[in-house]
Amino acid sequence: MAHSSTRPTSRDVARAAGVSQAAVSLVLGDKWRGRVSETTAERVRQAATDLGYRPNLAARNLRLGHTRTVLLVVPALTTEFFAGVYTGAARVAAEHGFGVVLYPSPEGVGPARDPFASAQAALDGVIASSMAADALTAISGDRLPLVMLDSDPAGSLGAATVNLDITDGVRQVTDHLLGIGHRHLLHLAADVPSWTFEIRARELAARLADVPGTRLATAHAPIAIDAARAATEAALGAPGPRPTAIVCDDDKLAAGAYKALRRLGLRVPDDISVTGLDDLALATALDPELTTVRLDAELFGERGMQALLAVLDGREPEHGDIPVQLIPRASTAPPRPS
Repeated sequence: MAHSSTRPTSRDVARAAGVSQAAVSLVLGDKWRGRVSETTAERVRQAATDLGYRPNLAARNLRLGHTRTVLLVVPALTTEFFAGVYTGAARVAAEHGFGVVLYPSPEGVGPARDPFASAQAALDGVIASSMAADALTAISGDRLPLVMLDSDPAGSLGAATVNLDITDGVRQVTDHLLGIGHRHLLHLAADVPSWTFEIRARELAARLADVPGTRLATAHAPIAIDAARAATEAALGAPGPRPTAIVCDDDKLAAGAYKALRRLGLRVPDDISVTGLDDLALATALDPELTTVRLDAELFGERGMQALLAVLDGREPEHGDIPVQLIPRASTAPPRPS
């Protein structure tokens, strides 16, 4: 065979055998059993022989970008929630011989610096939170197999989307508050341009619209305790009747609301009820303990990784949002008769 100046690549082998590059990688890395058929494996080996493809095993992983490494792009690790997502993703990855590199977007949200000189050369796929989606363009992550977390399935960049059932979580909170008699709510909303927070606002408004005699005010704050305290103080200082419950997008916002209420001489839940969303360690550190919605961060990470493995294998990922659960605690009580 005439020796060409360029060495045959796995892409050439894949084309000759009529399979994906992932399949070539599995067969030549001897990890194909149970994942591709015996006849396909034989076809790949034959094509490699015919083309004179000799992987330099040490360099092969780097050259082909099959390092069995996944990038997890999350907002800055300021809460244990994304640590749980990482733990779950890494557990599933390890079972399949993959490693997970964590890439926190430095500003928490928004663009980020490139974590590798050439990210694509070193990665097999990306799992990204929509809260850090801008970081993807900086690392060309949107050109790799991509699974989005917390993202609008209709407009997702990714090959698959994995979501928590936040809509149902908001429904559970609202039903709880309406059920104990609250009609005038303040929504302390996270000032973060992300689909998951749009869902909270939309569902809360829709739920209250169905119940006559309800009122909903909204205050926005970044997810930081002092910002939430200031926003709550300003909202409660506005003229007109005071809301009887504050619905917070996040437990950290609820902590800020607690501080504002204490400064204003109001007690939780006697004067005003407060709810959160996440069920972080913070929820039981607060006094009274916080009524909130438990999100299973580790399961979220596991499902994200399982979806990416399915995409890499050419399988259909599992569908259906991850259930969430209201945890009623001492921060909510029926409103005082006015």
